[in-house]
Amino acid sequence: MSHDLVPEMKILTEAEKTKLLAKLGIVSNQLPKMLSKDPAVLALKGTVGDIVKFEKDDGTGKYTSYRVVVE
Repeated sequence: MSHDLVPEMKILTEAEKTKLLAKLGIVSNQLPKMLSKDPAVLALKGTVGDIVKFEKDDGTGKYTSYRVVVE
């Protein structure tokens, strides 16, 4: 998880999750998905329904993306 090529990841709190979904005007199942067995989810101790925030910096800019954890 501390390798240079691995983006920063965190699980959103319920308040952050609600705010994000309202801002985007979507429900969580409309986000890209990642499996609950994914090594990153296991390392973050995520569960089904959590939203994981990814922050990537590729040298040209910083990008944020989100994925919902599914079974």
